Amino acid sequence: MPERPTAAEALRLRRRGFVLEGITLGWNVVGVAVLAGASIAAGSVALAGFGLDSLIEIGASTVVIWELSGTGEQRQRFALKLIAGAFLALALYLVIQSGAALALGHRAAPSPVGIAWTAVTAAAMFLLAAGKARTGKALGNPVLEAEGRVTFIDGLLATAVLGGVLLDDLAGWWWADPAAGLVIVYHATREAWHIFRPPQ
Repeated sequence: MPERPTAAEALRLRRRGFVLEGITLGWNVVGVAVLAGASIAAGSVALAGFGLDSLIEIGASTVVIWELSGTGEQRQRFALKLIAGAFLALALYLVIQSGAALALGHRAAPSPVGIAWTAVTAAAMFLLAAGKARTGKALGNPVLEAEGRVTFIDGLLATAVLGGVLLDDLAGWWWADPAAGLVIVYHATREAWHIFRPPQ
């Protein structure tokens, strides 16, 4: 087992956790506005789904900030359940939205803003996820570690959405956009399952 941090180290790590979550929160608040406009203009299921994922990330970051402000195993368990429930809600929405788009043959319009934002977001989320993973492990905080995995998945999803939008724009593969939305369904469901059923 890793050694427990001293009181001074724990305070420093907790402050770092607050900073990382604050950056994530601010980034995704801006992202929701950018993606809402881009997805409406382009009619993109993938961009709309990624915008909803940003809302989930806002909720997850808020939960972690709340959890870091207190102590207790019961508080941690409740925080983890809130994060898992938010992922399941996102998955349900995207199953309906992506399924309808595929069934109707919906074609999204080009979205330069969406492409630029998802590319930058992918890089930012991977960096933030690495910081949260290190900080959560050093602090011995499973909620911060779990939210770090959420942020890493956010980076993976940004990459998947970027690929779907680019394939739609450049190759005319209209189905790539809603298919990218289904990638989000898979990862959101898997992460919720891992939170509810952690590995032994």
